[in-house]
Amino acid sequence: MAKYALIVAGGSGTRMNNDTPKQFLEILGKPILMHTISRFYLFSPLIKIVLVLPKDEIDYWKHLVSQHSFDYDYKIVAGGKTRFQSVKKGLAAIEADADDVAPGMQSTVAIHDGVRPLVAVKTIALSHVEASNNGCAIASVDLKDSIREVQPDGGTKAINRDNFRLMQTPQAFRVNAIKAAYEIEETPELTDDASVFEKAGHAVHLINGSYQNIKITTPEDLAIAKAILDESRK
Repeated sequence: MAKYALIVAGGSGTRMNNDTPKQFLEILGKPILMHTISRFYLFSPLIKIVLVLPKDEIDYWKHLVSQHSFDYDYKIVAGGKTRFQSVKKGLAAIEADADDVAPGMQSTVAIHDGVRPLVAVKTIALSHVEASNNGCAIASVDLKDSIREVQPDGGTKAINRDNFRLMQTPQAFRVNAIKAAYEIEETPELTDDASVFEKAGHAVHLINGSYQNIKITTPEDLAIAKAILDESRK
C-alpha cells in the first residue's frame, strides 16, 4: 500500500533571533526544509509527500524552490493556526484506504517536523513498517541527563530517567486511524501526534530514534546540524 510523509513546517525564527522562519534558514547552501524533504525521497522515490506551510509563506517557498532548482514532486497545503489544525489539514489531503484492508496492508503516513533535517533513512523505514504492523510507530530516545520534578512548594524531587523517553518525529500511523483520531477536539495537552492518537483511544508504540535527529530551534541547534551535515559529506 501507499507510503506518505506529512511534513509540517510552520515555525518562526523567534528563538533563532532571525526574521526568517527557521525552516527557510540555510545549511550548507540549502534551506533546512529542503534537506528534510530530501531525506524522505532518499528513503523512497515513490513516497507521496504532503508539505504543510503557513498560507502567507507558500509564495516565498516557491521562490526558494525556483532559486535552488528543487524539483521534487509533492503537494503543498496551507496550514492552520495551530500544529493540530495544520496536521489535520495535511491529513485531509491524503486518501484513506478502504475500511476492509487488512492490518499490515494499510497505507501509512509518517508525520515529521520540517526542521528535523537529520532524520535517518533507517528511522523512516522502520516507522512505516512498525506503523503498518502495530497501528503507529513513534520515534523516541532515552534521556541522557538526570531529571528532577518541580514540586508545588517550589522544591524538587529526583525522578528515575529510565521511566521516560524523549519524543521525536517521524511519528507514523496507519492513515485511516490517524485521520479518525484527528476528529477529536483540540486541547492544549495535545502537543504531538502520539498524544492525539492516545487520547482517541489507541495504544502508542515507541521505536528507537536517533540523537542526531535534532529539532532545529536555536542557533546552537543550527551549528550542530551544520557540523553533522558537513561531516557526513567527508
